[in-house]
Amino acid sequence: MTKVLFVCLGNICRSPMAEGLFKQAIAERQLPWQIDSAATSSWEAGNPPHQGTRQLLADAGISWQNMVSRKITSEDFETYDWIIGMDRNNYEDLSAMAPAGMQHKLYTYLSVVPGEGEDIPDPYYTGDFNQTYRLIQAGLPLWIEKIKNAAQ
Repeated sequence: MTKVLFVCLGNICRSPMAEGLFKQAIAERQLPWQIDSAATSSWEAGNPPHQGTRQLLADAGISWQNMVSRKITSEDFETYDWIIGMDRNNYEDLSAMAPAGMQHKLYTYLSVVPGEGEDIPDPYYTGDFNQTYRLIQAGLPLWIEKIKNAAQ
């Protein structure tokens, strides 16, 4: 089973949004993947997603009720096949945390989206959850295709 982990700073805005949207997309495509999200920090550990993320997920018909922020663990680097940071800082933090031999699992989300740069801006600071949603949706089919192709 393919396992994908989305990671942002606090695991309350971007990564849970990506988790929810990807779970919906893989269910529609009947892909037997495991999707989760985590943070590079423990600042928000135990908290639900931010209201802006909850609203957009609810509007898309996606439940956020069981989502709780957590910090990435050393076991996650072993468990997940794909660990996708939402911006360059997340990627650099993940790279510093990753055990030896796990760097090949690390990516930035927008690395598959031509012309969008490397970073999904953090809506916790920008307040623009719609931009985050748009950028995640832009990458979603590209990530699914990339991951499917790698599994073949």
